[in-house]
Parts: sequence; structure tokens; C-alpha cells
Amino acid sequence: MKKIFLTLTGLFFLLGLQAQQPMAGTTYYLPKTVLRFSLLVEKTTYTPGQFAAYAGKYLKKMDVRLEPSTTYRIAAIRMTPTAMPDSAKQYSLVLDKKLSISEVDRDPSGILLAINAKGKGTEEPEPFSPAPQKPLPNPRDYMNEDILTAGSTAKMAQLCAQDIYEIRDSRAQLSRGQADFMPKDGAQLKIMMDNLDTQEAALLQTFEGTTRRDTTETILTFIPTRTVDKQLFFRFSKWTGITDTDDLGGAPYYISIADEQNIPENAPATGDEKKSKDDFGLNVNIPDKIKVSLYKDGQPLDSYEVWAGQFGKTENLSSELFGKKTTTRLLLNPLTGSIEKIESEMLK
Repeated sequence: MKKIFLTLTGLFFLLGLQAQQPMAGTTYYLPKTVLRFSLLVEKTTYTPGQFAAYAGKYLKKMDVRLEPSTTYRIAAIRMTPTAMPDSAKQYSLVLDKKLSISEVDRDPSGILLAINAKGKGTEEPEPFSPAPQKPLPNPRDYMNEDILTAGSTAKMAQLCAQDIYEIRDSRAQLSRGQADFMPKDGAQLKIMMDNLDTQEAALLQTFEGTTRRDTTETILTFIPTRTVDKQLFFRFSKWTGITDTDDLGGAPYYISIADEQNIPENAPATGDEKKSKDDFGLNVNIPDKIKVSLYKDGQPLDSYEVWAGQFGKTENLSSELFGKKTTTRLLLNPLTGSIEKIESEMLK
């Protein structure tokens, strides 16, 4: 009987401890603004045609390249701010029965979003999705028997060029209305012209080669913590794409961070005054605006303005907002940790 009593006593003690633990303190973070750069990199792959060496002789094309190549270029740069927990701004809410707080909403990383309400988390941008590409036609599907059975590459190139000229003649006759077999209407004419275009494009590949462009997305992040002037951000090479920052084969891209100092001088900040008796550990950011500038080879490329909590100040909110006679709903900006909305209602 004594053992049962001790067991029940211990169980009630643990249950009581678990119920009181959230009231003792809820740890949270304020956010640190992170700059998320989305780079759309276009890769261009050139493959010479089977008869590239004969393009000048049979088609009078003197600028056809004979060697394959792969090049890269930055098609677009987009910047969107996101957030991460600021380890320098970790706090604990001291909750007790004197406060009318029923809910403390945090995101999965511990960033405070709201009190007595449901907050909204950061919305990640949609990942880049390239448009589907049409498959290139196979030139051999449009080669006649004479071309395919020719005894040498030079002869194949000659016969292929003759077919290209014949296709062009047929198209010209159709457009002039002089073809032996004219279409019955405009729709049929379009079908015939499209077929001729497809045949010519396929056979021209054997001389001009093919160029394929593929676009991919690369994400780079930068965490601004102080003012910087043209700090090396990344390097980019026409021949290899994004490279390491110490790879001198890539052109340098720099980033600058300027604090625009939009916060009033008399704005309160945690630590400036002695801890108040109404301080129960609730702090919010007063963010400052920063100007972010990108440079390529030292020349201005783009600039953005962003509110960042780590460049501003931190304000402590009084527990009087959450007294027993008042219900207060507090919503914070998930990117900056600033007050987005606050509503108070007197209880009857």
C-alpha cells in the first residue's frame, strides 16, 4: 500500500511539473534578415554539324564553327529577403497566472511570430521551373536514299545541300502560286509551308550544328551584419559558370551593405535602462533599412532596399499589455521581428 501511495505521489508530482514548465519560461528568438539571391544561369551548348566543314563550299556559310563549345551567362538575378534565428537575440518569456497569455506562436526554428494569435511564417519563393523544350528533329529522318548511301562524307554533304536548295525552290513556288500542286486553301498552304520549314531546319543542322540553351537556378545567401563596401560575393566564368571566390578565372561580383539609419535617435533599446518590474522577457525588433548593392567588375549592377532587424534596435514590451483585465493580440513580422499588428481589448 505504501508503494502504491508513493507511486501515485510521484506521478502527480511529474504531471504538475509538466503543467507548470511552460509557465516558467518559453524560449524564443527574434529573426535575423538573410538576403537570398536567385541566379538564373543559362548554359549554351553548341554542337557542330556532321557536314560543318562543307558549309562554306556548298551553302556559302563561312562563319560556321567547327568545334563544340559550352558557355554560361547570368540571365537574371532576383533578391528576396528571408529570415533565420538571431542567436544574439534569444529570450525567454516568463509566464505566470497574472498574465492573460494563452498562446505563444513560434515557427519551427523558434522565431517568435505571435502572442494570443496565429502568426504567419516566411513565404519561400517558388523554385524556378524551366519551360519544356521541343526536341530537335533528327536530320537522318529527312535524308533520302541517295544521301544515306553516298560513299563519302563530301558526297553526302553535296547531296544534302542540293536537297536544301530544292526545298527553298518549292517554298518559293508555293508562295508565288506557281507550284505544280497548289493547296486548296490557306490552311493547307500553311501545313505545306510548315513541313518545308521543318525539313530545311533539320537538314541545315548537318551544316550549322545545333545550339541548346538550358536555364538552371542557383541560390546564394548573404547574411548582412555590418556595413561593407564592395565585399567579394561570388565569381562567375563564361566557360564554367559560378566558381569559387578564390578562382581568378571567374569575373568578380561584389556586394555592398549601407545602413540608411532610419531609426530615431531616441528609439528605446534593450539594455539602455534598468530592467523594469514589468519586464517579462518580451522583446521586439525596431528594424533599420539597409541598401544592398551588387557590382560586376566594379560597375553597378543592381540595388535593393531591405528592412533588417539586426541593423536596428530591440524594444522591451511591458507585461501590462497582457494584464488580467486586457486581452492583447500581438503579431510580429516574420522577416524583421517588428510589430506588424497589435490589438488590445478590455475584458468585462
